[in-house]
This record gives sequence, C-alpha cells and structure tokens, in this order.
Amino acid sequence: MAGWNPNQGFSMPMFNPWVPEKVRPWIYLLFALFFQLSSGVYFGSLQQMVGATGFTREDMVMVAMFGVVGVNMPFPFLFRYKLRFTNQQLLINAACVIAACNLLSLWLISSDFGEWRLPLLCIISFIAGYFKLCGTFECFSNIRLWLSPKQDFGIFLPSIYIVILTSMSLSSWVDQQLIMIYDSWQMMHWLIIGMMLVIVLVIYTCTHPWRMMPHQVPLISLDWLGCILVSACMLEVIWLFNYGEYYHWYDSTLWCAVLYMLPLTILITIGRLTHIRHPYLEPWIFRRWRLYPILGMFLVAEMMNATPQVLQNTLTGGVLGWGFTTTSQFSLLEILGYVSGCAFTILWGKETPKWGPLPRLGFKYTRLLTVGFACLLAYQVLMYFCVSPVLNLERMWLPTFLRTFGYSIFFATMTLYLKDLIEFPFFFHALTISGFIRNGVAESMCSGMYSYGLRHQVADTLSRGLHTDYQNILMVAVKEMFGVMCIVGTIVLLLMLLYDVQPVRSTMSKMPKLKNLGNIIVRQLHGKQMLNTALHPS
Repeated sequence: MAGWNPNQGFSMPMFNPWVPEKVRPWIYLLFALFFQLSSGVYFGSLQQMVGATGFTREDMVMVAMFGVVGVNMPFPFLFRYKLRFTNQQLLINAACVIAACNLLSLWLISSDFGEWRLPLLCIISFIAGYFKLCGTFECFSNIRLWLSPKQDFGIFLPSIYIVILTSMSLSSWVDQQLIMIYDSWQMMHWLIIGMMLVIVLVIYTCTHPWRMMPHQVPLISLDWLGCILVSACMLEVIWLFNYGEYYHWYDSTLWCAVLYMLPLTILITIGRLTHIRHPYLEPWIFRRWRLYPILGMFLVAEMMNATPQVLQNTLTGGVLGWGFTTTSQFSLLEILGYVSGCAFTILWGKETPKWGPLPRLGFKYTRLLTVGFACLLAYQVLMYFCVSPVLNLERMWLPTFLRTFGYSIFFATMTLYLKDLIEFPFFFHALTISGFIRNGVAESMCSGMYSYGLRHQVADTLSRGLHTDYQNILMVAVKEMFGVMCIVGTIVLLLMLLYDVQPVRSTMSKMPKLKNLGNIIVRQLHGKQMLNTALHPS
C-alpha cells in the first residue's frame, strides 16, 4: 500500500516505475484540486445561467444545493469502495462520471425537456457531487503520509482543508474570469471536462491496477435506501428555506405541503436506520451527547459565515451597483484567508511538521476556536461600520480576509474535535451527520432567514415613512441586520471565553493504517473465520 516504509520512505506503488517518486504525490494533490473544482453547476455563473435557461434564481440555487448534498453522502461508503475497487478504477470512474455530468448539464440546458429539465439537472448535480468526493478521497488517502509523515491529524486535516476551502473561491473566480473573457457560462463546464480527461489520461498511462487489500471485498450490506432517505431529508429542509421567500412561506400551498412531508420523511428514515443490521448511519452515534455541542458550533459558524451570501451581496449589488467583475476580486482574498487560517491551525499544535520551517505553538484547541470565532465576529463588526453609499472596495479587503481566516480555523478545529469524539472507523459517519449542517442546510436556513429579515426591515421602514429612496432603505436594513449579527456573535464569543476546558488533546491520536481499517470492516461483514479465508485462501 502507499505508506511510510522506514527503509524506502514514502511510496506510491500504483505508479509505473518510470514516474519520478517526488512528482507522484504532487500529481495526486493536483487531481484532488481538479475534483474539488468540479460540480454539476457552478455558483460563479448562476446569474448568467438564470438568464440563459429561463429558470428562477431559486431554481438554479436548488440545483447547486443538490450537488452540495451529494458531496456529503458518500462518507459512510468510501472505505468500502476502496476495499472493492482498484485505485485506477476509482479515479477513472469518478473523472468519467463528472465529465459526463457536465456534458449532460450543457445538453439539458440547451434542450427542450419542458418541466423535466429542472429535476434532471438536480439529479445530475447530485451525482456529480457524489463522485466529486469519491475522487477527492481516493487522492488524499494515498498521500496522507506524505502530508503528515508522523500521522498527525492536527496536520493532515488542516492540510486537506487548504484544498477544499480554497477550491470553493477558486472555482467562482475562474468561472467569472472565463465569463469575462469568453462571454459564455458554458466555458467552466468545458474546462472541468478537460480537467477530468487529463485525470483519465494520466491515470491510465502512468499507473497500473492496485488495491489496498490483497483481495477485493464485495459491496454487500450497503444501505443505499438509507442514503437516499437521508438525502431526501436534507433536500427537503433546503427546499423549504430556499423557496420560502419565493412562495411567501405559509401563504403557499406547495410550501406547506413540503413542510408537512418533512416529518414523515424523518420518521421513515429513523425507522430505516434503527431496524436494519448495517444502517447507513450508526444510530448509537446520535446518543453521543458531546456531538450536539459540536453541531451547534457548526451551526453558529455557518450562520456567521452566511452573511456575505445575502447581506454583503445586497450591499454591493443592490446599493453600490457593483458587478461580478468587481466582486470577483473578493475570491482572491478569500483564498489567501483560507490558506492562512489552515496554516495557522497546523502551527497551533505541539508536533513540529517535517515539511514546515516553524515550530508549532502547543496551545489548547479551545483557544484556537475562540481565535477563529473572534475573526468571524470581527467581520460582522467591520461590515457594520462599512455600510455606506460611498464605500470603497479596499475597505472590504480586511473584513473579507478576517472572515475566511476565522472560518478556516473554526472549520478545521471543529473537525479535529469531531475526530477526537468518534472512533476512526465511524468517523466518516459523524462527518455525514455534521454535514447536515455544513453542506447546504445551514447556509440555506441562514440565507432564508436573512432574506426574510431584510424584507421585514424594508417593510417596517417604509411603513414608518422614514426614507423615500429605496437604496437608502435597503442600506439601512443591511446595516441593522449586521448589527443583529454583531450582538449574537458577541454573546457566543463571551460564552466561549468562559468555557476554557480541554475536551480535545493538543496532540491528536495517530492515523490508523488503512489495511487495519480494512480488516475491521471485513470482520464486521463476515466474522473472523471468514476474514482468514478471504485474506489467506488455500
């Protein structure tokens, strides 16, 4: 397997001998970035796609959210895929499926399928997101000991998030630059198709079939129905908040019908997870009481980080009249903030990274969470004082950097907390549960609430006759909403300052060997006797 050999050092045996050893991990790191840039539809071109397709903005956001939910769903299955397929099969299949999804998206948008176009686009986006994570996991799982030779999660997880978080802003920036150059939103799809074909070509020519275990483990006891039901629960919640303002909430019969259907879907999902032998999510994880404070902190962080999607965009677009050519500069600052925040998280622990020039600080991760949240709060405070009809672009550079710097710290550290809470074989189940909040649900909830708050503030100002200019009314509403978030964030920060215990170690537990995890999974499926038969056939 690809791992750490005391005599030979780090190795990746799936590559052909003529590929230089120092280049091999960089190839996989680049492919991980390619996978993270991919999707079914792209947020950077949503505005242009609305005009080209005839769909509403809410429709296109819902298609994108299907892809975000799809990214969250493969976690419990990832190790099973690795035990069943070779490295070459996993990467080539993931790249081919993503390329096909982008081609189908272009074809569907330009075709006349009537009412079927939107549902089909949603399904394609979900599939693209699903295989996006499959490809990313396969890349990172083979270079994990290159990223952290001492198998330290405090280095490995923040290193991963450098790629994951920066790719979100990089995708939007590249998409917007392609639109400005070629005046076509389709160019991002063609670029991703080209990237996926590069992955297929390099993997097919530079690697050979190689698997983690000596014999493949069949894909048995996978709860596909449970995966679909959990996805349906997340998507129904997202739909309610995404279309809430569009359908005027309770005034719509359709919105109320989806609201009444949500509890039924949740009950069916719970029944499924508690009455089968190998459920999609282990029910006992929900009985870990320490999991819920972590989910609550994820929710608060997402609530603080969602303000740019509604409040900042309303200010820059509705009040200041900035176009996407101007606001695309924020994506570069976001990339800088994400990289700086993850690097700061790496330097916070005790173990010195082999590849890093600086010693690590060795402080409590509780204090690191406070630092991250303080930066998120600083963004809200600075934006409150920045709201003005004559705002300069340069004044928003510092708030944007602080928000992304704090969010990357908070995101990486909370994942470390989650890792310390759940045993590693079930860690990916916990990632799926935390994804209920991180992957689209919290963002949609907060965007819906902010949109409702803005409408309420505008209506209240108009009813009192305090302003006659709509732009001034909108600016006052944005400022008031930022003020509310400053108050909420200050209260949460004070609570965090009072909570100065150490629920997670400064030095994280080591990463287990993938072969050991494979043996554990096989034991769970077949028992010890069948394990010996499978691994040592006569």
